[in-house]
Amino acid sequence: MGLFRFPPLSRRFFRLSGLFAGAALSALLMQPILLLPKGPFSWLAAALLYGALMGLGFLGGGNLADQTEKRETVTSAACPKVLDTSAIIDGRILDIGRAGFLEGEMVVPSFVLDELRHIADSADALRRARGRRGLDVLKKMQEELVPPPQVMDLPSQDSAEVDVRLLRLARDLGGAAVTNDYNLNKAAAVAGVAVLNINELAGALRSKVLPGEEMTVHLVREGREPGQGVAYLDDGTMVVVENGRSRVGQTLEAEVTTVLQTSAGRMIFARLKENDAQEGA
Repeated sequence: MGLFRFPPLSRRFFRLSGLFAGAALSALLMQPILLLPKGPFSWLAAALLYGALMGLGFLGGGNLADQTEKRETVTSAACPKVLDTSAIIDGRILDIGRAGFLEGEMVVPSFVLDELRHIADSADALRRARGRRGLDVLKKMQEELVPPPQVMDLPSQDSAEVDVRLLRLARDLGGAAVTNDYNLNKAAAVAGVAVLNINELAGALRSKVLPGEEMTVHLVREGREPGQGVAYLDDGTMVVVENGRSRVGQTLEAEVTTVLQTSAGRMIFARLKENDAQEGA
């Protein structure tokens, strides 16, 4: 008894439905046979007709159940995530994976790994540090995440740009590109490829700031436009403060005027409160 297992309820339903459909069709087709004189031939014909059509109905119901289950599995399965160089160097992808928010297989194309190695060997100290950080992040992902990212070997003869090859791979796999690169995000939208932008995710998780709200900011440098000062929130969001250039190095109260949210990140524009503005005048 322990070795016997009933088929799933959905499979039994489809098979029973097939049996009933075969029996109903047999009853309809039996009408001409009932006109024949009763005898061994009529009984044999009836038995063969019922057996054949009910058997076909039973098998057809099982096949329909298999197709339905397969379709549901394909629909619900998480699509592959193709990791971009910028997403790996950024490092937040590791924390997202640790938190369990990345479902499905993560794929690192071999050309992305080659690009990371090339950056890590750069003569420029900053680029070299970024490349080594990316390799360290990838190593930790392979050690800590389940399932770990899989490096996919691809032909190196392709002369197309890395972004083009990455989007092409994501499309061929039926997956999504994971990036925080603004230009790749736009190219993916044009190419019709799904993209998961880490900056957009981070922006969605940040506390909402609305125009008219007040905040305390510490101005750290001058802005690009005349009179502007720049501050940063704890999460790294840039705050551009009007008339704050002369107050760099001070902590002041500011009022939010505009909030811009893009795939490249979020920017907040503010102005000094009247008292602080008058003091700096």
